[in-house]
Amino acid sequence: MKTVFVDVDTQLDFLFPAGALAVAGAASMVNSLAELTRMAAAKRIPLISTMDAHSGNDPEFKVWKPHCVVGTVGQQKAAATLLGRRFVLPTAAKTPDEIHTGAPGAEQIIIEKQTIDCFTNPNLRPLLDFLHADRYVVYGVVTEVCVRCAAFGLLHSGARVELVSDAIKSLSETGEREVLQRFQAQGGVLTTISALTA
Repeated sequence: MKTVFVDVDTQLDFLFPAGALAVAGAASMVNSLAELTRMAAAKRIPLISTMDAHSGNDPEFKVWKPHCVVGTVGQQKAAATLLGRRFVLPTAAKTPDEIHTGAPGAEQIIIEKQTIDCFTNPNLRPLLDFLHADRYVVYGVVTEVCVRCAAFGLLHSGARVELVSDAIKSLSETGEREVLQRFQAQGGVLTTISALTA
């Protein structure tokens, strides 16, 4: 079974209290995120990381306060979530050949996005077709927003999709509970870090 890890928006603006859109309690997951990143490297599991990459006047800022502006400290990923050989897929469409050439040599493939939905990056679906995974393991922030979009989008692939329940953070318990219930009702599976490492 080919597994791919999907690390959603583990950026400084979301994870740490000083971040522009800090998620309460998210900093407490950094060790867990580091463990999942190390696991991906050790087991040679492809790691897809979604990453907000906004312009200074991004239309999304009409809904959310400015965050993850390209070139700012807050836009950076937490160091614990980074691997050495990275391949970045911006929101400009790449050819299949460019994806097929860059992806195999990378430990980590970064999918940039300007909206909450990583599937708005036109390169993501061709990348998933190329990787042809049987199983996706999803974690990160925020459960009801970008994690939801990634997890439900991946369910459409027909592959097994697992959400790491102790490596996600939500804006509200109610919102998280609703997302997890819907996710399971649509065939998603909840897992934990200990279950993944067993």
